[in-house]
Amino acid sequence: MKSWKWIVGCALLALVLPLRLQAQEGVGDVVYVPTPQIVVDEMLRMAKVGPKDFVIDLGSGDGRMVITAAKNFGARGFGVDLDTVLLKLSNENAQREGVADRARFIEQNLFETDLSQATVITSYLLPEMNEKLRPKILDLKPGTRVVAHDYHMGEWHADEMRTLDVPEKKVGNPGKSYIYRWTVPAKIAGRWQSQAASGAQPANWEFEFEQRFQMFDGVAKSGSQKITLRVPKLEGDQLSFMFFTKPGDSATRQEFKGTVKGDLIEGTLRLGDGAGQKQMPWSAKLTQRAASPQ
Repeated sequence: MKSWKWIVGCALLALVLPLRLQAQEGVGDVVYVPTPQIVVDEMLRMAKVGPKDFVIDLGSGDGRMVITAAKNFGARGFGVDLDTVLLKLSNENAQREGVADRARFIEQNLFETDLSQATVITSYLLPEMNEKLRPKILDLKPGTRVVAHDYHMGEWHADEMRTLDVPEKKVGNPGKSYIYRWTVPAKIAGRWQSQAASGAQPANWEFEFEQRFQMFDGVAKSGSQKITLRVPKLEGDQLSFMFFTKPGDSATRQEFKGTVKGDLIEGTLRLGDGAGQKQMPWSAKLTQRAASPQ
């Protein structure tokens, strides 16, 4: 008669063995599980990778992400890993695929990697690692795209999520892969003084924005008026919102669009509706910054 310890041990081995066949122990905090090629291709498509992009893959494994970005999308980039065997394999793969001049792989802790060159960041990391990286990613240039396989970034909700059928995938949720995409938003929380140049002299509004990652809301103030913003949208450094001034004004609809450039927003203001609509240059300057979540 087998002991209960032997039975439990066999049961645990049966659960762990499939994962061990698919995953290789990495160095440091990472267990290496290769991202299926169909997922790699979709991640790069979702990030709209092109020849002008610089891709950094965090935990690059056998190098397939950066190599595919270079070979099929014309991008440049590098991958970081701590596993010297995988790094050697990655550089050999890049050489064999003819992209060693645009895809390289270095031994480095991903939490210490300089990400400032990146226009696209890719990863297949556990949620706790993604969340640990989140403040560093949110400090990158607005518009930087981030694409992750299977795991989210906590309170920072993705701009886009897709589910793929991947029959060969045996770990995580077998047969399914989840791809998440984010765009690093500009930091706009605070008070902004707005000006618009026009013969009609529209009011010089003061805006107060509250921000939670890429989501924001706020109010417009002018004299005794205080109006809640409508349809606020922030994607990277592109911002837009609108509101209606009180009845009786010559132009009741005010629609703002602009590009955030640090402490300055520059764009256009549309006044009114239909044939009587006017468009003019508009800008806003930050006068008091407020904190936003990281």
